[in-house]
Amino acid sequence: MSKENGVEHLSVDELEQILYRKKRALRQRRLQRLKEEGRLVEVAGLTPPADQPQWDRPKVLPTGAMANYTLLSDDGDTAVSADTTSPPRKTGKARWLFHKTLLLIEVGAVLGFFFVLYSLWGVQSELNTELDQAQRAEVAALELPTPTATPVIDLVVLPTGHRYVEGRSPEPVESGDIPAHLLPVMQAYQPPPIPTPSPEQARVIKIPTIGVNHPIVEGVYDWEQLKRGVGHHIGSAQPGQTGNMVLAAHNDIYGEIFRYLDQLSPGDEIIVETDVRSYTYVVTQINIVDPTDVSVMESTDYASTTLISCYPYRINTQRIVVSADLKTDS
Repeated sequence: MSKENGVEHLSVDELEQILYRKKRALRQRRLQRLKEEGRLVEVAGLTPPADQPQWDRPKVLPTGAMANYTLLSDDGDTAVSADTTSPPRKTGKARWLFHKTLLLIEVGAVLGFFFVLYSLWGVQSELNTELDQAQRAEVAALELPTPTATPVIDLVVLPTGHRYVEGRSPEPVESGDIPAHLLPVMQAYQPPPIPTPSPEQARVIKIPTIGVNHPIVEGVYDWEQLKRGVGHHIGSAQPGQTGNMVLAAHNDIYGEIFRYLDQLSPGDEIIVETDVRSYTYVVTQINIVDPTDVSVMESTDYASTTLISCYPYRINTQRIVVSADLKTDS
């Protein structure tokens, strides 16, 4: 091993000792030279320095696990206590009690944590139950009372019935030649709500053969609606849809829109327009029926329309019914 490598492996403490010895050796040689030359002055009472330097090594007390061990003095014979100020070590029983106490504290903390979780779960369940009961009570408070059944007029009598009176408009209670037992049903009738308009609803009806070109409104049993135009039976099919689109209008009042239905023939066209497009229906048959023959309003499994009006003109003891089917490209 080279000298440089040996120096590199020395600690700082060892290097300081080497440096200290070299300086002392130089000082001793200088004193020896001065003594030989007679230049050394000895002072009475002053002890000359020893030949071997006294190196005072610092005492470093170990810590941690090393604190339990004893150290040897520099001469290697005398035992020195590593830590004279450290407290006495716990006995085995005291240490056992200490660890058991810590274990009990940890177990208690875990049990307390689970108890808090269980309490929170119980509170949450109770809150959910109370909220559910409150919601049910609120829904029950908002529920509308069960409505009483209203007469279903379209199951007993056809629309547009009235009695013509010369010189004045008829009243709604003047229902024409309708059986007496059905008059209370007609008079007690309340029209259903008018549905929200949509682009697919019927808007205009055109019958070129008899010059009809009028708006379509919702409702065939509503007296006021039939004053405005041709009524569309609420709940029946819309233009172009599968089913029976029922349309009704008066023949001798409020514009006499359907006065000339009896002049139609099979093959004539009926055009119904929506906001989107128009649909053409072709007349298939014309019939005269009793006011109570509501079978003509039944739905079909194909796209069709039925026009209804009172008949004969200003007598109104029967109904004229025009049936037509949707014209397709085929």
